[in-house]
Amino acid sequence: MAQRHNRTLFFAILLCCAGPLWSQDPQFSQFYANPLYTNPALTGASNNIRIGAIGRTQYTGIPNNYLTAAASLDVPMPSLGGGLGAMFTSDVAGDGRLSTNTFNLLYAYSQQLSRSLYVRAGVQAGYYQRAYDWSKFKFGDQIDIQLGTFRPQTQEQQPNDRVNLVNFAAGILLYSDKFYGGFAVHNLTEPNQSFYSPNSSADEFKLPRRYTAHAGANIALTQSRFEEQKVIISPNVLYMQQRNYNQLNLGFYVKKQSLTAGAWFRQTSRNSDAVILLVGLKFPKFRVGYSYDITVSDARTATQGSHELSMVFEIKPPAKSAKKVKKAMTCPEF
Repeated sequence: MAQRHNRTLFFAILLCCAGPLWSQDPQFSQFYANPLYTNPALTGASNNIRIGAIGRTQYTGIPNNYLTAAASLDVPMPSLGGGLGAMFTSDVAGDGRLSTNTFNLLYAYSQQLSRSLYVRAGVQAGYYQRAYDWSKFKFGDQIDIQLGTFRPQTQEQQPNDRVNLVNFAAGILLYSDKFYGGFAVHNLTEPNQSFYSPNSSADEFKLPRRYTAHAGANIALTQSRFEEQKVIISPNVLYMQQRNYNQLNLGFYVKKQSLTAGAWFRQTSRNSDAVILLVGLKFPKFRVGYSYDITVSDARTATQGSHELSMVFEIKPPAKSAKKVKKAMTCPEF
């Protein structure tokens, strides 16, 4: 019980001293299983109607650890020259139940550059809400020294309990049958997310821009008349930077018929972070993937690993509409 109170008190101190701290957007190991979150330009890129969901529990060795989930829908829109999408994300952390919820609308435009090369440009606009549960915090003036318990009341001044923002992102994607690469910028206007100083323009209160660069390829190891019979290896790289924090994901996955297996290594700005192992199953209209992050940094004893589960449904659009759609990207799946 004492350890739980200590964690709550520590989290409250972090909240009250939030001036010099900067938050970071949640991240997913299966970044291509959540394509709209990775890059708005991926909206509608498969030319199928996609419904996706992904959930992540990070650092399972820590009580009240990070829980993150996202759901998305994107559809090809030939009449608009690209695709439309919608995405919801939710992130909850700590004893104080610090939560961040977002809802975004996305649009991507596609253009053919040559016989086999295409470019897509995407934009995103959304609503961002950050909140916490004040009743979960414990402060020094609540401690009953004689009994060693907490009193229900505190003299601490409560700041705003939620922050509501409008947020924007943009991205670009270049692709052919064999390779793809893109770049995206999130939190374009760097809005103020402070509970204590909502009107300040100081950098420490801003939600920092997140820069993402990603690339990959599809390499057939065997030849076959039928695509599903080929063994395909897909090397991938993703680099992200958000203010002074950056991370690099390097890895690959191998596909054969309905089975996918992969491995990645994640390096952060400070240390080697995790080895990521993945297994996935793909069916005609549905695929599911599971990955486990094996923490390799010095925090591995305390934090242990992280689990992630993704599901994607893909539905072909009506035949008349499909004929008008520009060439689909051979989408990476996990």
